[in-house]
Amino acid sequence: MKEIGGYFELEHLISDEYYKDLIHLNTARNALLYLIKLKEIEKVYIPYYLGNSVRDMLQRYGYKYEYYRIDTDFSPIFNGNLQKQEYLYIVNYFGQLSEEKILSLKNQHKQIIIDNSQAFFQRPLNSIDTIYSCRKFFGVPDGAYLSTDKKLDVELEIDISKDRVEHLLGRFEGKASDYYKNFLEVDERFYGDSIKQMSKLTRNLMGAIDYQNVLRKRNSNYRYLEKELNKLNQKKFISPKGPFCYLFFTKNGLQLRKNLAKKNIYIPILWSNVLNISLEESIEYQYSANLLPIPCDQRYEQEDMKYIVESINIEEKIYY
Repeated sequence: MKEIGGYFELEHLISDEYYKDLIHLNTARNALLYLIKLKEIEKVYIPYYLGNSVRDMLQRYGYKYEYYRIDTDFSPIFNGNLQKQEYLYIVNYFGQLSEEKILSLKNQHKQIIIDNSQAFFQRPLNSIDTIYSCRKFFGVPDGAYLSTDKKLDVELEIDISKDRVEHLLGRFEGKASDYYKNFLEVDERFYGDSIKQMSKLTRNLMGAIDYQNVLRKRNSNYRYLEKELNKLNQKKFISPKGPFCYLFFTKNGLQLRKNLAKKNIYIPILWSNVLNISLEESIEYQYSANLLPIPCDQRYEQEDMKYIVESINIEEKIYY
């Protein structure tokens, strides 16, 4: 029976999710695991340019996998013939794969899975399995969406997120640096999580986000960075809708990150493990080391973008 009386819980917020009709799961890696079980996949081809979480999940559950390379435009370099229970796992890096490109890949390889973790606002295409991550775009503890044509015939446990919010609340009321260790600890805990439904807490938060405002801010910040850094940027990229970040390519990416960190501008390496498994001249190594994902999300205003631009201008002039 429901408890009646006592203290109040967190309020139930408005329920207006961007992907309310998709399958709600706890993590993106478990969305992939869900698909593997649903479609009885036996082997997955994954890119070298990726963190270890997908590989570790495949190893943990005993699924076969094999690596492939990517091209400069982030599209997969894969000429093999997929067998019946084999799938090509394609990451839509930074939203750089257009709908036309994805449809072309589907036509070419048939059995593909699109990872839109870095392209939240790029809607799924018909008959193409697509995965989304909530926490890559929003301040929520976990959560993922999956677009596919059917569901597993099992009753999934609902995840619980109450122990994953300290770093979020801490940063909201304090400094990110004070809670970074807690963030890493939470991230580590995802390693062994089984497939579950999205938690009530995360779904409550995802339903209350002002998505149009998020889109407006991300687009506006991106346009500012693109205009001001275009001359310094050594590569040109597609401008996606509701971008994950602004991509800035330079020859001294590792050093530039260190220098920017001294100015409280923290640019992650995506992904540091790639530097250990790839040749320095490879696209994967060059993108991990020298492609900087500059933040342009809804937390920031134009003044913040101006500070980033001024800081990069100073550092790049010193280097060159």
